[in-house]
Amino acid sequence: MKIFTWVLTIMALGLAVFNATKLNFDALFEGESYTAVLTIIAALCAVILLQILRISKKIELLNKRRK
Repeated sequence: MKIFTWVLTIMALGLAVFNATKLNFDALFEGESYTAVLTIIAALCAVILLQILRISKKIELLNKRRK
């Protein structure tokens, strides 16, 4: 599970970087640039959720060790 979350995190960050190259700062909320902004936001949300999952699994493992 640890490797899976890291692979997905790297893929999401790569997607965010790729879409950052598609941004047109003169018209940020028009056409392809708008799609890139939404995709960057979605990728960053995925990264946050994956890190929360990774931390919760670590906490779960620590709780099992204490019992």
